Amino acid sequence: MEFLVLLVVLVMILFSFLLIVLSRYRKCPSDKIMVIYGRVGNNRDGSARSSRCIHGGASFIWPVIQSYQYLDLTPISIPVDLKSALSRQNIRIDVPSRFTVGISTEQGVMQNAAERVLGLKLGEVQELARDIIFGQLRLVIATMDIEEINTDRDKFLEAVSRNVETELKKIGLRLINVNITDINDESGYIVALGREAAAKAINDAKRTVAEKDRDGSIGEANAQRDQRIKVSSANSTAIQGENQAQIEIAQSNAKRRESEAESLRLATAAEKIQAAKALEEAYAAEEAAEGARASREKATLEADVIVQAEVIKREAVIKAEAEAEQIRRRAKGEADAILARREAEAEGLQQILTKQAIGLTAIVNAAGGDAGDAMRLLLADKMEDLLRVQVEAIKNIKIDKITVWDGGQQEGKTATANFVSGLMKSLPPMHDLFNMAGMKLPEFLGRQQDEAPMGETEAPEEAETTAEYTES
Repeated sequence: MEFLVLLVVLVMILFSFLLIVLSRYRKCPSDKIMVIYGRVGNNRDGSARSSRCIHGGASFIWPVIQSYQYLDLTPISIPVDLKSALSRQNIRIDVPSRFTVGISTEQGVMQNAAERVLGLKLGEVQELARDIIFGQLRLVIATMDIEEINTDRDKFLEAVSRNVETELKKIGLRLINVNITDINDESGYIVALGREAAAKAINDAKRTVAEKDRDGSIGEANAQRDQRIKVSSANSTAIQGENQAQIEIAQSNAKRRESEAESLRLATAAEKIQAAKALEEAYAAEEAAEGARASREKATLEADVIVQAEVIKREAVIKAEAEAEQIRRRAKGEADAILARREAEAEGLQQILTKQAIGLTAIVNAAGGDAGDAMRLLLADKMEDLLRVQVEAIKNIKIDKITVWDGGQQEGKTATANFVSGLMKSLPPMHDLFNMAGMKLPEFLGRQQDEAPMGETEAPEEAETTAEYTES
């Protein structure tokens, strides 16, 4: 319950504040100037402003610190009956006139009006403006002659408007209109000027009339003389003109007929030329149409053939590219397989060589680190295989029949024995194999005939390499 009461009070406060704000918001009519005074800010030089003027629009008026009033823009008509004003010729004249003024809406002038005529009544403003107008009107008349004032009204009004406008702006007013009704003087100078002007105008008119009458009589006589001369001259000229005209007519007719004939000839030729050009253009158009039709048919045929050929070409290119791609992929697969096989073989060979290297290292170590002894061990290990190869070389030789022409003994041997001995000698002897390996066979396996017994001096270098084996 207390919350609702508080809410209602708050709403009422806000509503009251809104009403106050709305009531202090003032709109300025178009025929008035709203002057806001009080605390309205400072000027550019820092001094406090006396007021702020608004013409059209609206503004918020702060309560307590600001207030406002209106200046009416309604024009004010001021009758000014100036009498006995002294002119530059020291002649006093009367200038009855009527001035229409009003509050100015110019920015700086509005501020002057707010400072000088705000709060004054209409009559007070009229009196203030009348005093200013009287002074300036007397000042203008004192600087001009009566002739200028009377004859050149535009200059007089311009001078009055300029001086009066300048002074009225100082109190915030502007001059709307000036109407000078009449100008009089006490001495009758203006009337005399009028009479002089009228007499002068009348005399000028009479002189002009007499001159015009004289000129009329002289002109009439001259006109009659000129008429007779000109009539005779005109008759003579007319006869000559008629004769010349007839000659010119005849010449003109001849030229006309000649021109007509020439025109007819040119027209006929032109018609024939145009007809020929028309036929030529028609033939050219037909030829162009036939050429265009032939080009179109040719283009149609070429398009059909070229398109079909292009389709076949593209199919062939696509097939060739597909086959080439298959070949490339097949070749790449084969190359990858070969590479893998070669890599596997290389890897296996590397492992074999590695194992062999390990084995050879072990053999060298077993031989006490002597590479020669290690080589002999390897050869001794392979000797059996070497002998087997030697035996296999003659094992499968089949000799069905041997015919020997024995010519007798030679150095105690028959030819047959020599044949068998030579056949055996064609194979490397066992002792030679062991000698090449740097080894010797045991004596129980036999020895060469020229080989010295164990412990004796070796045979010379030039000894025979062939040996006979004795039975063990």
